[in-house]
Parts: sequence; structure tokens; C-alpha cells
Amino acid sequence: MTRSNHFSRKITTFHGRVLPEQGILVGNAQLLQILEENTGRRLPLPNILALVTDKQQRYNTEQWQVFANRYMPAENEIAHLVFALKYEGIDLLILKEFFIYAGDSLVETMMKNKPTSQYSRKIWFLYEWLLEKQLGIPDAKTGTYVEILSPKLQYAGPIKNSTRHRVKNNLPGTREFCPLIRKTKTLEAYTATKFPELMEKGLKRRNKDLIRRTAAFLLLKDSKASFAIEGEYPPNMRARNWGKAIGQAGKKPLTINEIERLQDIVIGAKKLKHMGIRTNEGFIGEHDRESFLPMPDHISARAKDLPSLMNGVIDTNNILLQSEYAPVLAAAAIAFGFVFIHPLSDGNGRIHRYLMHHILVRMGYTKSDMIFPVSAAILNRIGEYQDVLEAHSSSRIDLIEWKPTQDHNVEITNETIDLYRYFDATLQAEFLYECVEETIEKIIPEELDFLEKYDQITQQINALVTLPDTKVDLLIKFLNQNKGKLSKNKRTKEFEELTDGEIGTIEEFYNAIF
Repeated sequence: MTRSNHFSRKITTFHGRVLPEQGILVGNAQLLQILEENTGRRLPLPNILALVTDKQQRYNTEQWQVFANRYMPAENEIAHLVFALKYEGIDLLILKEFFIYAGDSLVETMMKNKPTSQYSRKIWFLYEWLLEKQLGIPDAKTGTYVEILSPKLQYAGPIKNSTRHRVKNNLPGTREFCPLIRKTKTLEAYTATKFPELMEKGLKRRNKDLIRRTAAFLLLKDSKASFAIEGEYPPNMRARNWGKAIGQAGKKPLTINEIERLQDIVIGAKKLKHMGIRTNEGFIGEHDRESFLPMPDHISARAKDLPSLMNGVIDTNNILLQSEYAPVLAAAAIAFGFVFIHPLSDGNGRIHRYLMHHILVRMGYTKSDMIFPVSAAILNRIGEYQDVLEAHSSSRIDLIEWKPTQDHNVEITNETIDLYRYFDATLQAEFLYECVEETIEKIIPEELDFLEKYDQITQQINALVTLPDTKVDLLIKFLNQNKGKLSKNKRTKEFEELTDGEIGTIEEFYNAIF
């Protein structure tokens, strides 16, 4: 195949993804094609790819940006690299692999031909940053400082100037861990909505004691929901202990010691043989019934890569906490990055959701006296939650080479660290915002309303009959459970001291209030 044919080949599908019409792959898709054909290396497909058609139309679909033929890049690798940066944004995983394949000559050629071009300098910076090497190119003396990440395409972090390249490094992370989030209409609408102010407005007219009690109830609700997501229903005390930990979110800085302390609380009395950061490999999935061979749905990062990855998570967390980065975006990047890495043998899911609270409180998005019960919202959307987790895992599972071990675990046999370092967290960020919206517009108001009505009916019951507080509470819960009616069985067993008339009146109270 000649290079000319390679860059102008019309196709209708790409790795099972159907093009909206026949066209030519450009930008990141073309770089992926070049990598695969020349090195055999496959990478996860970005959520959105680009193609050029013969028509004069420019439009977007869910998975494609479609460009008119006037946008067609020149038939060389550099042109497609520049196209990707200009129209698609940065994909650090693709860039790093492409740089390794292309070698130093790619950047040296660009800097020789167009030394002041913003794209030459961006690519030069990214090459040296990603590969941790300095080329024999003298420091730039001219050229306006340009931002590495286009704020029109992706959410940028705090700026740190690189005088050598005359660029503004606004990547929202470090070389060891740097998820990126694309700007979408959904996220732009969410980031423009001041959810904390909406919550404060809703709480202003409420009684302070009611708010305090609601907050305490929501902590327990969130804790129970977080266990339920994992398919666990622990004793009430264990759920309460984890609820207390969630209530302390944001008060201590994120460190390895803090993560291990949280794991200790999550696991409870039955400690694992190996607590703390894993020293063995791990996976999520099942074992074959007959052979006991692993059947992974998700493979955790290699144990030997965990020191670097966790250092990256903690450093990136610290960078974002001190920046203007939207708190929900920061929470999505750090918390989902943590659970994808899966650094612990157990407790990863609950600590991942704790990290959402931690970052939202730490960045002042929520106050520690009224947390967002994110886990409760996630439990309500468990199918969507599994989808956003699988969106990451399913695109990587086939790229991780492994063999079974004697203890029915997996042994990873290829380099995988960058699969966990560099990923697109857009879907995860949109999902987390949906959960934040639900907590503010539905879950918190519903709990406040319930407690307010609970207080009203408690007062009316106490005015009518004399019962211990625990029995009043039980009576209301039975009524709530049975749509305002006290069953004959419950009445006989628990409330034989009440007359038919009193029970009838209490049922009327309940139905009038609820």
C-alpha cells in the first residue's frame, strides 16, 4: 500500500463503529490506523472520531465529527496530528503511543520547518512531557505563548508556563495521572448551573434542627446505599461508622495513609489478609464453573504500577483542589480514576464514592453539615452507573494481555500503566452531574419533606394517645410501609392498646399529611 492510498482510503466502518456515511479517517482516527498498521498496537477508541466526506456538509453525530472535503489534511502524519489538536482536542494516550512510533525526527522536522507555529511548539512540549526526554532543540526565543489544551474543546487546569517551548501548560494533571474531559453541551449547561446556591436557597426557609436531622439521616442513607451498590447489607453499626467517615470527608488531605485508614473502616472487623495498597494483581469478574479460570470484566492496574499511579492521583488531586477547575469535574476525574486503578484488594468502590464527597467538600462545593448523598443517587441509577464504569473497562479489557495464575488470579504480561493514566472522563463527569442534580432537586427536598411531615403526625398522634416515642416511630413506619393503613397483624401484635376509633383517626392524620 502506498502512503498516498493510506491517507485517502474511503471506508464505511472502523473497528466495528459505523461511519454516518462513506468517508476518509482524519486526525486521531488516522493516527490510530497508522499505529495499528505499522506496529500492531491497538488503543481504546475515543468517544468521538473524525472523518472527511466528499460533500460540503459539516455536522456531528454521537460518535463522529463529519467534515467537508475542504478540511482534508495533507497526506502526511504531521498534518493529521495537527488536525487532531485543532479540531478534536488532546488524547494523551494516542499522542504518547504515536510519539513512540514516530520518534524524535517527527518533532525535529516540525520545529525545523515551522519553529514558531503554535502547533509545532505544542507538539514539541507534549513530546518531551509525555516521553520525559529533552530533544536537542534550543529553547524557543520567539512566538506568542499558547495554551496546550484548547479551552474551547476541553476543560483546562491551572496554567504553568513552559519558557522552553513558549507554551502555557494547562493540562489538568501530571504526567503520572491526567484524565481529560471534553466540553459538551450537557457539561456546559451543568457547569453554568450553581447547584450549591440552589441548595442553600432551598434550605433557607427550613428549620435548622430539621436540616441537622436530615443531614444525619442522609449520611446513613448514603452509607447504606454505598454498601448496597456493592451488593452488601452490613449491620447497622458498620453502616453508621462508614456514615460518620463520610461526614468527615474533606477534613483530612488525601494521602495513601488516609486511603488505608478509610479501607480499615469500610472492611470492619473482618480484616483482609493483605490490607492497604495491593501487592498482587486483581480483577473484577467471575471464575469459570468448571476450570476456575478467571473471567474478568475489569482488570486492575498492575501492582508494580500502583506507586506511580497513586502518586499521580494524589498530586493531580492537590493540583485541582487549588485551581478554578469545576469541583464536580475534579471529583469525576479523581474518583473514577481511583476505581479504574482499583488499588486495594477490597473497598475500592466505597472509597471511590467517598472521594466524590471529599473533593466536593474540600473545594467548597458542598458544606460538611449537608453532604450530597451521591451514593443514594447512584443507587437510583445503578444501570447508568454500571454503563459508565463499563465504558472505560470494555474499551481496555482486550488490550490487556494476561495469563491465569495457580491461585486463580491473573498475571498481566504487557505494559498497561498508560491505560489508567490517560483516559477521557467526559461520560463519568456527565453522570456525576446528573447525580448531583438529583440529590439537590429530589433526594434532599424529599427527605426534608418527609421529616417535616413526620414531625407533624408525631405531634398529632401524641395529642390523641399516649405512646412511647419508639412506638410512635414504629407506628408511622408501619403506616408508611402499608400506604397509610395499619395492617390487622401489626395492630394485634404491636398496638393492641389502641381502639379502632383511635387507629382510624391516626390513619386519617397520616393520609391528610402524607
